Amino acid sequence: MHNRILRTIELLSRADRRPTPTKGHVLKETLHTSPLIKGLLIALGWVSVVLGVLGIFLPVLPTTPFLLLAAACFMRSSPKFYNWLVEHPKLGGYILHYLKGEGIPRRAKWVTIGMIWLSIGFSAWFVVPILWVKGLLLAIACAVSVYILRQPTLEVDG
Repeated sequence: MHNRILRTIELLSRADRRPTPTKGHVLKETLHTSPLIKGLLIALGWVSVVLGVLGIFLPVLPTTPFLLLAAACFMRSSPKFYNWLVEHPKLGGYILHYLKGEGIPRRAKWVTIGMIWLSIGFSAWFVVPILWVKGLLLAIACAVSVYILRQPTLEVDG
């Protein structure tokens, strides 16, 4: 998978701010041969696409993580859907900016971190009764927040 991502990045390197991929940029990756696994990955990929698209319009849903999950699922199950996603004029930019190391938009970072803390904070305060599990949840929230903050920030125009 790593080679495939690097090859995609190499073929998509462009000087403009919104990258657009070239046709046929997906390399031959070991696709799952099991129809069950393939079907599950495709289903999870489409659910992630729907959640990612909703995230564009709803400030409480992060777009980029869902689209990255969809790309990962499609990469292992359907080159046709993977190509469609990364070549999409609106959705492809979210994935390609991240894969090229250009970063995550500032708003997406803050919404993602806010939703992590809101959901984990609610769970730790109201749902989980065991003290060490509460501590584990808060440690996970800290680690994920630090990871997101350490990613480059993509300055979007407009």
